[in-house]
Amino acid sequence: MTDQPTVLVTGGAGYIGSHACRALAAAGYQPVVYDNLSTGHRSFVAGPLVTGDLLDGVALARAFADHKVKAVMHFAAASLVGESMTDPQKYYINNLQGTLSLLQAMRNADCHRIVFSSTGAVYGNADSRELPEDFPCAPINPYGASKWMIERMLADYRAAYGFGAFCLRYFNASGADPAGGIGELRDNETHLIPRALMALQGHVDFAVFGDDYDTPDGTAIRDYIHVTDLAAAHVAALKLLEQGHAGGSFNLGTGSGFSVREILGAIRQETGREVPHTVKPRRAGDPTYLVADPSA
Repeated sequence: MTDQPTVLVTGGAGYIGSHACRALAAAGYQPVVYDNLSTGHRSFVAGPLVTGDLLDGVALARAFADHKVKAVMHFAAASLVGESMTDPQKYYINNLQGTLSLLQAMRNADCHRIVFSSTGAVYGNADSRELPEDFPCAPINPYGASKWMIERMLADYRAAYGFGAFCLRYFNASGADPAGGIGELRDNETHLIPRALMALQGHVDFAVFGDDYDTPDGTAIRDYIHVTDLAAAHVAALKLLEQGHAGGSFNLGTGSGFSVREILGAIRQETGREVPHTVKPRRAGDPTYLVADPSA
């Protein structure tokens, strides 16, 4: 056994969760990964791994009991905007029902601290303005709606059960561990930057979805934040909970937005090669502009 505080990291075998586990270990915590490995990778897990689904209450209860969990970082979720539009039931079961199962297990184990991986998608279509945390939430796809509902649940758990709960809203995660041990690895890569680089190498076709947005170059604009910065912010939130902070909803971003065409231009500048691509119609549920307000 270890004297390090144990943190259960749901989805800890995935892209952002695995980076958070490394940040936790470096900060003196013992991360225990809870993951069904549907999209995560066993090779990304450096410490204890519990293979289980959030809907499995028995497996969750055993994980809390066996590892004496003191806090939770919750990354496990279905997260594809387009898929959520065609299969919303998957998102409400995986994200909403799964989180409710997790919260029930936490209460049963007398564990009341959670850092939740939320999303800028809770804001919906914010047009062309930077987003402070008090901007009205009006998600336009089931993925964002499921995350917003979870935030509402956590607010109720704070009020009724004394939970300490941070909801960290971020936009487009990017980059990888500088040591090179882990990074983005998906059987069906959907993120813009890795997919563009894969197209440059001839591995996949690349499409720009929509060039008629109300933006300077017609393509959607997003706030890109490095995954190690995200991981550091999650650890900072956990430390605040340990100090008695009640939590709340906060944006994680750079405050600078970049369009799809600007990202492709940056890749061209770095590589000297044009990313081969086609232009297709907008995807349903994709907002025009998602950027954090740096002054908020």
